[in-house]
Amino acid sequence: MNQFFDLPPARGRRIAALCTALVLPAVVAAEGAQTGSVPLAAAWTVSGGLVLAALVARPDRFAAVATSGVLVSCLVTLVNSQVDTRAETTFGIVESAALLLVMARAVRVLRARRALPLAAGAFTALSAQFLRCPPSEYPLLVSFVVPVLWFGAVLVTVLGLYLRLLDRYRSRERTAELQEQRLEYARDLHDFVGHHITAIIAQTKAVRYTTAAGRPPSPEELDGMLAAIEDAGSQAMRSMRSMVTVLRAPRGQGAPPDPDGTLDELRVLTGRFSETGPPTTLALEPRLAAGALPAGTAATVYRIVREALTNVRKHASRATAVTVDVRLEENSADRPTVLVAVTDDGPDTGRNVPPTGASRAGFGLTGLSERAAMVGGTLTAGPRAGVGWIVEARIPLPGPPADIGPAGGDRAPGAEAGAGTRHPAATLDT
Repeated sequence: MNQFFDLPPARGRRIAALCTALVLPAVVAAEGAQTGSVPLAAAWTVSGGLVLAALVARPDRFAAVATSGVLVSCLVTLVNSQVDTRAETTFGIVESAALLLVMARAVRVLRARRALPLAAGAFTALSAQFLRCPPSEYPLLVSFVVPVLWFGAVLVTVLGLYLRLLDRYRSRERTAELQEQRLEYARDLHDFVGHHITAIIAQTKAVRYTTAAGRPPSPEELDGMLAAIEDAGSQAMRSMRSMVTVLRAPRGQGAPPDPDGTLDELRVLTGRFSETGPPTTLALEPRLAAGALPAGTAATVYRIVREALTNVRKHASRATAVTVDVRLEENSADRPTVLVAVTDDGPDTGRNVPPTGASRAGFGLTGLSERAAMVGGTLTAGPRAGVGWIVEARIPLPGPPADIGPAGGDRAPGAEAGAGTRHPAATLDT
């Protein structure tokens, strides 16, 4: 006996649906057979079968099937009331219940201009069902049964409205999730690909600038520049391929478009930037360099630094030095804050636009502001005192700094990139 009931859920649902599809029409036919008339029994069976079919019809066919069932039900009731052959004990209980469910589904899935006529027709057919019984039963049915059916009609209407609102809420929630997903993909695409493409553009402009100035690079220098362009292009292609993989894969099965950056990777990032841009100094607090930050916070810090350096390459071609400062601010014992500051000494011409709240804002800083807000932080960008530009973010940690360790001594630079060869490049707006 236990083995009989031990069925997979999907198979159990199919068996239950099959049993229901066989039993309910049989009950409708049995109720029609009580009229003692073969034509009326057939009419009852067709009427009830159409109303039941409306409950399982596809959404795009529901209105047509339900309208046919309601009209046939009213017609059968009208014909049955004009003949002497009546059912003694039933007026079509299964059909009445199906009409109630048709009302609920109509209110739930149809537009108001189609739901109201269909629900009104189903209510009319439901209210007239008692006319299929002998006239001697009318007073009792009108006094007791009809009010019960009307009360049921009110309940299913309320149920349909509730399910309609619930469906609308779920639809809006799903739309919001898709929009957030699209924005996340847009931010990732900008972060992963824009950084490498900017490096390619900067190197290409450097070759053209030096050639136009009458100082073409030597074969060795040109080979190094082309190698850097090739490397940046390869990284851009890998990032793009990873992003396309995520977009094409089923939901939840795609790999991250690029490994989340860590604080240790900041050394590599600033070192590569110095090779094609202004000398860059990384000042990383040793407690943070130990890797005790949560993965999401470390990735946010990495992306902020990467986007800030990309903006320096785009907008500060005359900068001579860049400083990346990552340290811990213990303003509160409960919520320490990671401070990220990227400064350069380039002129602020063309860059005096805040990251948010203006139509001219670049997509990179706007996306970083959104990322910082998602983890409860803030990001600001603007000219600093004297000359230059600063991008500064404060990202609160989720808990006390117990795992990071005590503050020991002064903050020491984690790495200082060499000056490298720097080539001027024109300002590129986003």
